[in-house]
Amino acid sequence: MTSTPQIDQTVATVPPGAWAVAVSGGADSVAMLSLLRPRSDLSLRVVHLDHQTRQGASTEDARFVESLARRWNLPCDIGQLDEVEREIEQPNRNRSARFRAARIALFKRVVSGHQLSGVILAHHALDQAETILLRLLRGSSYVGLGGMSARSSINGLNIVRPFLGVSPLALREHLRAVGQEWREDQSNLSPAYARNRIRIVLQKSPELSRTLIEFGESCRALQAWTRRLSAPPEQLSVEALADLPGILAREQARRWLIARGSPAMSLEPKVLDRLIEMARDRSTPPRQHFPGRLLVRRKSGRIFVG
Repeated sequence: MTSTPQIDQTVATVPPGAWAVAVSGGADSVAMLSLLRPRSDLSLRVVHLDHQTRQGASTEDARFVESLARRWNLPCDIGQLDEVEREIEQPNRNRSARFRAARIALFKRVVSGHQLSGVILAHHALDQAETILLRLLRGSSYVGLGGMSARSSINGLNIVRPFLGVSPLALREHLRAVGQEWREDQSNLSPAYARNRIRIVLQKSPELSRTLIEFGESCRALQAWTRRLSAPPEQLSVEALADLPGILAREQARRWLIARGSPAMSLEPKVLDRLIEMARDRSTPPRQHFPGRLLVRRKSGRIFVG
C-alpha cells in the first residue's frame, strides 16, 4: 500500500471490527476502501446506492463497485433508489435531501442486517470546507458551523468519517500510485447545485479552504465548551435564561427544547431566539408553538411545556 504518514495515521483511527464501507465508485471512496482493506482487524462490507440517474451512468457506477468488491473478495450490497425509497415514509422533495435519506436508509438496513458496527464514509477536507461554507451562507449557528464530525450517529446508525483531515488530491495520488481506476460523476461539475458552485470556488482558493476548516475547529471547541452547561431543568427560570450571554442562552434553549421533543435540525437560531425573547421580554406572547408540536408557556417566572 502506497500512502503517506498522515494517511496511515488516519486509517489507524478506524476502530477494529465489522463495518460497512460506503463506496460510490468515485476516487475518494475507492481510495478509502483501498487504504482500509489491508487492515487485518477490519471486516469490511461494501455498500452502494444506485441513484438511477444520469441516463444509466449511475448503473455503470454500481457495476464498477460490484466488480471492484468481487476482485477484492469483499461482500457487497447494491441498493436501487426506487426500491430503497419504499422504506421511507415521506421522501423529501429536495433532490439532494432525497438521495441522502435513501443512502442512510440503505446503510441502516445493511448495518442492521449483518450486525455491523456502523458505516464508514469517505468525506475529506474539501468536503468539510464545503459543508462549513454552505452552512455559513445559510445562516447556521456555531453548532452547524463546526462541520461534520469524525464520529456521529443518525437515528442509531454509527457513522465514521476518518478522512476529514485528508485532501482529495492525496487520495487521488494514492490511487495513481497503486494503479487503481475510479469513476467520475459528471454531475459533480454541474453549476445547478449550490455545493458544486462552492466546490469550484474552494478549488481555486486552497487558503480559503484551510481558513474554513480552522474556523470549523474553533466552532467545535466552542460547542464542546457550551455543552459543559448543567442540564436544563424541566421548567426554565425566566430570569436565569434571560441573564445568560447570547451564546450560552442559545445553547441552553436548544438543549431544553430537544429534551422536550423538538427535532434538533429544526432549531435554527431564530427559533432559539424566540424562546430567549420569551424570557427577556414580558410583552411577547406567553404561549408560543415550537418545533415538535410543543406549546411553550411562560407563567410566574417559569417557562414550561403545557
